[in-house]
Amino acid sequence: MDGEHVGPLGCDPNRTILFAQVRSGEPQMSMDEGGFLRPLNVPNKTADIYLGDIANASLRSLGPHDPPKFTQRPEYDEQRWELTSNAGEINIRITSDSYWGFGIVARCFYNRIELSGPLSLRARIVHDIVASLGRNPWEAAWLKMFERKSGATNAEHAQAWQELVEFAGNEMNAEIEVVEDAIRALRGIDKSIEIILEQAMFGIEDARAALADRNAPAVERALGRAITALVEADPETKVRSSEFEAQYTTYSAPLGKLKQNEVRAEHLLEEEIPFIDLTESE
Repeated sequence: MDGEHVGPLGCDPNRTILFAQVRSGEPQMSMDEGGFLRPLNVPNKTADIYLGDIANASLRSLGPHDPPKFTQRPEYDEQRWELTSNAGEINIRITSDSYWGFGIVARCFYNRIELSGPLSLRARIVHDIVASLGRNPWEAAWLKMFERKSGATNAEHAQAWQELVEFAGNEMNAEIEVVEDAIRALRGIDKSIEIILEQAMFGIEDARAALADRNAPAVERALGRAITALVEADPETKVRSSEFEAQYTTYSAPLGKLKQNEVRAEHLLEEEIPFIDLTESE
């Protein structure tokens, strides 16, 4: 829309520029008097707009973010616009424009997504966009026109998207391996923590399965469970839950062997108890 045809850029140190094929114009939204994106039926709206599946997935993948603001407002075409938003260290700018067919249907449109901020955060957002869409966003409805409009080949678009998805996947896999190595380091140290370590390994297995499905939130939840169990198992933390303690006491303690803090009555009788005569003080 602004005549800039730079891109695509994937794992660039400074910014990411991606192009995506719009498949659906939904959801339909609106713009308020301040130029902010709002739900469709808000009072005092100044325009209706079609956000589209790509922009919707992109904004959702940001997590908590500032209200998106239009830097180029829709006019006669409700699907031709530009907006921007911030989420912490990340800034996103999304441009929606048609590249063939005069914008008659949703598939005539593409989105240009520009992200700036730390590479790891940009990669994670792109990973989540692809996962939520469930398709390859760089695959165009009309390839030649898409390549001409974006100034790049389909292979270049695919590479930019895929290297970011791979970068995010590798980072999550590295996080899983760090926790798994910490679990293995505790193996064999103390029998009383083996049950806890098994629970931690279940979390690791769930995290790997979620990563294979490109489900980053599920990876985080599973890793959280593994880390919780790991902290509980680490002797340095001195943390044990009553549930695990009960399991170990019931199934693992040898019969007839005293626990460290267990005291029997006959032990008290083995030691001499000093006798103090209090009658003289009366």
